[in-house]
Amino acid sequence: MTTELKLAPTNAGSRFLGLGAYRGDVVVTNEDVCQWIDSSDEWIRQRTGIVTRRRASEDVSLLDMAEAAGREALEAAGIDGSQLGAVIVSTVTFPYATPSAAAALADRLGATPAPAFDISAACAGYCYGVAQADALVRSGAADYVLVVGAEKLSDVIDNHERTISFLLGDGAGAVVIGASETPGIAPSVWGSDGSKWSTIGMTHSMLDLREIALAAEADPEGNALVAETEAKLWPTLRQDGQTVFRWAVWEMAKVAKQAMDAAGVGPEDLAAFVPHQANMRIIDEMVKQLKLPETVAVGRDIADMGNTSAASIPLAMHRLLQEDPGLSGGLALEIGFGAGLVFGAQVVVLP
Repeated sequence: MTTELKLAPTNAGSRFLGLGAYRGDVVVTNEDVCQWIDSSDEWIRQRTGIVTRRRASEDVSLLDMAEAAGREALEAAGIDGSQLGAVIVSTVTFPYATPSAAAALADRLGATPAPAFDISAACAGYCYGVAQADALVRSGAADYVLVVGAEKLSDVIDNHERTISFLLGDGAGAVVIGASETPGIAPSVWGSDGSKWSTIGMTHSMLDLREIALAAEADPEGNALVAETEAKLWPTLRQDGQTVFRWAVWEMAKVAKQAMDAAGVGPEDLAAFVPHQANMRIIDEMVKQLKLPETVAVGRDIADMGNTSAASIPLAMHRLLQEDPGLSGGLALEIGFGAGLVFGAQVVVLP
């Protein structure tokens, strides 16, 4: 009787095979935003670098955006959905706690019965997905993995709120990851700092909503309905902007350096730097701290897209490659960071 288990054949490395994107179909200008908050186009540009943000129409769902980005990535990779060994969706705005967005997306793309699951890691979610896809491919557990970052943040904002609402946009970005004879994705540097858990989050929990609903049922005179309105029943996003800004500027540059060290490369080896599109000032400061040469292309998609959380890095990468196809095959440092607080970074070979 044998006591040895059979293992799947492993791969030397993994790499990006295809990239896809979907950008919200509605352009929201700074002038539009200033209808809701007391601000100006000049202030928003100076503080964030945002000129416009893209948001999706009401009839465009998160799954619609994820599907469009996923199909483009599959086509670019030259494979069919049925060849996928796993589907990973990074999102914090799918309107159902369960079942997952990934399971529905896998069905739409013809990937059934591939395993499918969601990642809730906010703006670092895409990098978390890349780390897991890389491991799945290198271990031999999957030949191809689709990683999608998709957010419809317009569903969870209060337009009159000043800390985060004016920053946010909607979109989806996707990559197909497959086996490679040489590593195309370096070891990931990822982690969390839960001591700052409350710095970015929602105004209400599901338990809060349940309590309000029960109170409304118990009050036939409708006084609880007034309480609902006063409490702003629908959960929306808030952030402690100063704390997040300082953390991102000073701590994330350290993580980016660690990712380059893990890859065995220096700033001079990079063709591109693709950070999470949180704020243009954060991006500019990280470029300075990392001492990136002027030859390194920097993702600045935030100017036109706004902050799209888990979708921002693949969207920015997609734009860079559209604008300069010569970057293909070069090394890119990507880093995501956000609510949790969580972070993830890796150096990759551009598709």
